[in-house]
Amino acid sequence: MTTTPRGDEQPLLLKGGRMVDPAQGIDGACDLLVRRGVVERVGRDLPAEGAVVIQVPADLVVCPGFVDMHVHLREPGQEHKETIASGAAAAVAGGFTAVACMPNTDPVNDHAGVTEEILRKAAAAGLARVHPIGAVTLGSRGERMTEIGELRAAGCVAVSDDGHPVADALMMRRALEYASMFEMPVVDHCEDPSLKGDGSAHEGYYASALGIRGIPGAAEEIMVARDVTLSELTGGAAHIAHMSTRGSLRAVRQGKERGVRVTCEVTPHHFILTDEALSYDTNYKMNPPLREAADRDAMIAGLVDGTIDVIATDHAPHHADEKAVEFDAAPFGIIGLETAVPLVLDRLLHAGLLPLGRLVELLATNPARILGLPGGSLAPGSPADVTVLAPDATATVAAGEFRSLARNTPFDGWRLRGGVAAVLIAGRTVHANAQVAGAGVFAAAADDSAG
Repeated sequence: MTTTPRGDEQPLLLKGGRMVDPAQGIDGACDLLVRRGVVERVGRDLPAEGAVVIQVPADLVVCPGFVDMHVHLREPGQEHKETIASGAAAAVAGGFTAVACMPNTDPVNDHAGVTEEILRKAAAAGLARVHPIGAVTLGSRGERMTEIGELRAAGCVAVSDDGHPVADALMMRRALEYASMFEMPVVDHCEDPSLKGDGSAHEGYYASALGIRGIPGAAEEIMVARDVTLSELTGGAAHIAHMSTRGSLRAVRQGKERGVRVTCEVTPHHFILTDEALSYDTNYKMNPPLREAADRDAMIAGLVDGTIDVIATDHAPHHADEKAVEFDAAPFGIIGLETAVPLVLDRLLHAGLLPLGRLVELLATNPARILGLPGGSLAPGSPADVTVLAPDATATVAAGEFRSLARNTPFDGWRLRGGVAAVLIAGRTVHANAQVAGAGVFAAAADDSAG
């Protein structure tokens, strides 16, 4: 989508604060000059040059705009769960300047007309940039491949049958081959359907104790190993969605060591929660399911050692009535756009597991690179998409106040350290957190320029 710049001539200067941009090797006090929605200069003590000046408080962190490369916006066809507008509002409130939306809408995003409608709705919302992901197969049924080139021309940045695995190995091979012609990754929901069966939670002690049918970790690992092998065979780029097991991590790590074009993502719930949290509360039902502690620890290890490329939310909104049923009957999935950044800061940064630069790589630099997007850095010439963090702000997760239409989260009521102060897209303030001290300067600057 295109976001309207701040005006034809008047520049914007973010002055002070701590800039963290690993793509440029920057971590320290730095100014940012924006003109016509694009970064013009980065450096110390830049002159105002008639710009609208935002004096960034010293305790706030200026980063390239965060990109969530795995969300479900539900529109078209499931607007009772989420709309493009409500999802975009949730995204900017959560610190994301851009999202990539999966194709499991109704109708499925398997042709250019659906892609174009998504982009029209996103432009009308005027908030987060929305990058559609097209389906690998028509209707995501796994039978006939979509016109990948047509989807690319319409604006898709990747292809995926997410929600369904590409179960047929030959289909996955062809998808990797064709997508590589258009420099697009194939994002796969890795799951062997025959092993998953009608399972609803991780196959282990806690599911058994509750009488819930299980899904073994091997159901994911078999498909991850297959995709790594097929990526090696074809040279196509395979991206493993929402990875959850130590066997999957091992397969990706070994593939990378051989030079295979494979990347992967993990969600906050898979590096924080385990199946020990299971109850009959359907806010703990997601796919892949919460795994055992050894898998959770492996995800953290993969974040630390660099094997894991991206933190994504797998934002999966559902109406409250759909979740208010028996565990086995409830749909899989939880929302994540408005909880991800506080969880990451609280559980990774403040726990001493990862430095801020690595977190920016996981949330901005790498997802932009994998999807071939122009963001991910604040280098001159880049879009002026900015996420401003308040690492020491504390707040309690309040699902009832979310911008998303959905409330299906297991993190409601959690008190976390770290949050989002403001979000700018093309140099325009689209979100300023009134609960963060100092964030008001962004809203004030937006009002000044509008006046």
